[in-house]
Amino acid sequence: MTACAALKEGGSSAPMVIQEQGSFAVGGTVVIAPGTFDPIAHGAFNPANQASEGQTLHGDHAYVFYQKPQKARELPLVFWHGYGQSAKTWETTPDGPEGFQSIFLRNGYPVYLIDQPKRGKAGRSTEPNTIPAKPDDQLWFGIFRMGIGREFFPGVQFSKDPEALDQFFRHITPDTGPLDIEVNINAVSALFDKIGQGVLVTHSHSGGQGWLAAIKNSNIKAIASYEPESNFVFPEGQVPEPIPYVGGQLSARGVPMEEFKDLTKIPIIIYYGDYIPEQPVENPGQEQWRAAYTMARQWRDVVNKHGGDVTLVYLPDVGLKGNTHFPMSDLNNVKVAHLLSEWLKEKGLDQ
Repeated sequence: MTACAALKEGGSSAPMVIQEQGSFAVGGTVVIAPGTFDPIAHGAFNPANQASEGQTLHGDHAYVFYQKPQKARELPLVFWHGYGQSAKTWETTPDGPEGFQSIFLRNGYPVYLIDQPKRGKAGRSTEPNTIPAKPDDQLWFGIFRMGIGREFFPGVQFSKDPEALDQFFRHITPDTGPLDIEVNINAVSALFDKIGQGVLVTHSHSGGQGWLAAIKNSNIKAIASYEPESNFVFPEGQVPEPIPYVGGQLSARGVPMEEFKDLTKIPIIIYYGDYIPEQPVENPGQEQWRAAYTMARQWRDVVNKHGGDVTLVYLPDVGLKGNTHFPMSDLNNVKVAHLLSEWLKEKGLDQ
């Protein structure tokens, strides 16, 4: 059975052979404090009153964990998480089955998982931040389109086991420093400088950052983006009007045409899940995705008008109903992964 067939039929429980795995930091900066370090006067650890003179601070890097299977395909998949998340997005699903990390390893791809700067295992920031600690699980339950309040949407593909929801809420992790997309883009670009050519797979907030990373680094040979929601990039002079929604508005950004053209040189596919309304509704958790999906359609049309290759897939239109904002964690994630596997094959990215 081919790996692609295994995906289609629901995955495999057979052992995997990992040829190589490891982890490293990439990107980041070093802050150097003025003065002279005194190992006697400054050598005692005192977090409340720690002297910095003459010392360095290494931070704002990304953390990367990678695995390469035997007889690996040529192009790796680089997975980048969304807002409030970490590489855990792509690992074991909240209800226990394999996530995209293992699914695509079984399909022969080297896999790189990113914790972006100031997040997860890349938590060392060069700037301070105040991290709030207030109950907000139901807010995210709605924004992630699982349901409203504590009630799941009818037909939702997310597990209704209370333990699975508990596991999911524990995926959320804060920024340890101020969010800076330029720092994030630079770190991901540095990763592609290190590993060479590959396919970038983004989710949510990293979607728009992914377009900017591809402009910055030509080693990004394709992008698969799950539910991008911000920083859509248009040519200067062709930026659409902001799209209002309950609670805010979604604005795009303009870049010089020379930079925008870089996005027309690579194949791009975008996926959105279910429960996204076509018309304005009262529920803010759904409304921001109506705006994002609307902007994504405009963006697809503009990129393709300039010679690009952008495909936009609304999962219910291809028979996958009930998906949340996290289709890689849903009950049908193998079927969702199969769509990406087939697209990679179609574009000749599976060699």
